[in-house]
Amino acid sequence: MTNPVPMAEIWRGQLLESLHLGHAVVCDDSGQVVRSWGDPDAVVYPRSSSKMIQALPLITSGAAEKFGLTSEQLALSCASHTGAAIHTDRVRAWLSQLGLSDGDFRCGPQIPGDAPARNSMIKTDSSPCQVHNNCSGKHAGFLTLAQHMGAGPEYIDVDHPVQQAGLAAFEETTGQDSPCYGIDGCSAPNFATTVTGMARSMAWFASAADRSDRASVAAQQLVAAMTRHPDLVAGEGKACTNLMRAMGGKVAIKTGAEGFYIAIIPEKRLGVALKISDGATRASECAIAAILVSLGVLDANHPETAKYMNVPLLNRRDVNCGVVRPATELLF
Repeated sequence: MTNPVPMAEIWRGQLLESLHLGHAVVCDDSGQVVRSWGDPDAVVYPRSSSKMIQALPLITSGAAEKFGLTSEQLALSCASHTGAAIHTDRVRAWLSQLGLSDGDFRCGPQIPGDAPARNSMIKTDSSPCQVHNNCSGKHAGFLTLAQHMGAGPEYIDVDHPVQQAGLAAFEETTGQDSPCYGIDGCSAPNFATTVTGMARSMAWFASAADRSDRASVAAQQLVAAMTRHPDLVAGEGKACTNLMRAMGGKVAIKTGAEGFYIAIIPEKRLGVALKISDGATRASECAIAAILVSLGVLDANHPETAKYMNVPLLNRRDVNCGVVRPATELLF
């Protein structure tokens, strides 16, 4: 990954103490790059930022309609949730709807990121289930599609019909053949593309209302579900939830592991993708907030914005020691 540029700076006193580098691209509805930083052709794994692409076949196949999936379930299919009760209760109900159980998942157990859920687990000396996995909503979508297809239970295998449908959607919306894949934290394959390819895909989602084909209608449904239910897409205290609320449901954003972020901006027909080279979440949150501010869709003075941009560094005595701020180039 060559030629990354500064994305987020950590200042302590008068010294630039740390610097996070990366790449970012903004594409329009024609798939053209309108702004870029770093190397637009850097090949990346979008990780969980690609969940709305992975969810497209759930709708285009007819599975969502067949099973009567709600907007909440579609939001969960795109989610990296915290394992709070609002997430796990809904995923369990979804499994029950399919006549399946936690054992049918292939995502693995995960300790909840939600503090009340985690503390309850500790107090009762209980262990997490796969439903607590932050990707369990996506996997419920995979199971729904597999059942609709009459396909086998190992839905995470790269040659399984579910994953092949996801690959086809991925390559169609990015406009690029994927050169390779890696295994994600939830055991599903994650297909690689360029930063531009991912931004192009997000612009395709952003402009879906301009088209009437089956895939575009599905894209509209997924974006609407994400913006309608930001609490299900991530959870309380999470940047995706906080910033989508701050933008009044007009923009869908989604994080991915190792410093990835996307944004879907329907009003401007723009898509954004960014990758922080060292994988730092504090940098990706700062950078996406700055780009959204520069595009005029996020208020720089909103209290939620202040949690990720120009964030004071407080020590254990609450003394302000420095700041986490975006690189100047992101704001123009």
